[in-house]
Amino acid sequence: MKQSSKPFTVTVALLTAFTLLSFSLNCRTAFAQNISSKQAETKAPDQAVTKPDTILVTFVEIGAARCIPCKAMQPIMKEVAQEYKGQVKVVFHDVWTPQGKVDGMKYNIRVIPTQVFLDKNGKEYFRHEGYFPKDELVKVIKIQGVK
Repeated sequence: MKQSSKPFTVTVALLTAFTLLSFSLNCRTAFAQNISSKQAETKAPDQAVTKPDTILVTFVEIGAARCIPCKAMQPIMKEVAQEYKGQVKVVFHDVWTPQGKVDGMKYNIRVIPTQVFLDKNGKEYFRHEGYFPKDELVKVIKIQGVK
């Protein structure tokens, strides 16, 4: 009886993994398309291109599109990107995607969401785990001279 249940268990496990992976990729694509369309709508054709040397802080948000606290960070990320445009670069990595897993390992992420703040030279100067209120986040970016 054990011999016949092992292939069945393996088959169910593989089907489950394939279904979850497929669902994850579909969500990632939808999330990326949503972000791209919103960026296209908000960018005016006459806007100046931001020079890389004016970026004082890179705000790296590491989370997941389906994580509740991570979703709560999305409006804050958008506001920071708009209010401090040209001074702060906002980057989001979804750790539930293949590339995001690599990025999560690069930054040694233990929990999501995690915010990593890099100075103009790319050196990490601050890290926070969990939901990060906007007023506290702004204090952190102002450490590097953001106005």
